[in-house]
Amino acid sequence: MWKFIKRLIFVLVIANILFIVLGIFFNPPITWTQLGSVFKYGKLQRDYIPYDEMGSNIKKAVIASEDQAFFSHNGFDYKAIEKAIKKNEKKGKVVRGGSTISQQTAKNVFLWQGRSWIRKGLEAIYTFIIEQVWGKEIILERYLNVIEMGQGVFGIEAAAQYYYNKPAKDLTKTEAAWIAAVLPNPKKYDPKNPSPYLRKKHSWILRQMNHIVLK
Repeated sequence: MWKFIKRLIFVLVIANILFIVLGIFFNPPITWTQLGSVFKYGKLQRDYIPYDEMGSNIKKAVIASEDQAFFSHNGFDYKAIEKAIKKNEKKGKVVRGGSTISQQTAKNVFLWQGRSWIRKGLEAIYTFIIEQVWGKEIILERYLNVIEMGQGVFGIEAAAQYYYNKPAKDLTKTEAAWIAAVLPNPKKYDPKNPSPYLRKKHSWILRQMNHIVLK
């Protein structure tokens, strides 16, 4: 039994190493979240594109919305985590997350959705590794290709086509900000029918985009 367990651990370690290395060159064939979408909505709308074909507006919009310190942190934004903890303690429930784009990439590419300590621990390990092995550009490309941006809609290219019938590189500043505004709850919010909260967030993202400098 112990020999079997050791072999299983060895296989899992090797498989993870290969998956991480291959991730430098390729987007994931499918993720757990995408697979869940197929069962829940009966569809998987996505279209992986290279980093250079994504356009600057959507990159700036998503960074402005999700992780403005993306290019300067090591995968973890400790100030954002501290703010999230204080706000959640004040509200008595989880109302704000402190996850960086790197952490969200690790979760969406390698893991599953949820708030268990096991998943958070694995997320931290994967985040540290991809920061060292992939680097910022690859992390951002993988994130923008796999992130859920609507019910059964994944990645910025599919989102651009779904909401505006155009490729991501042609999104205007305001269109990109609307797509970014649905994060991190694309199942709840809809750029085509924005709530007052979403309108407010959209305006905030537009202002913040002026301060984002792409590397």
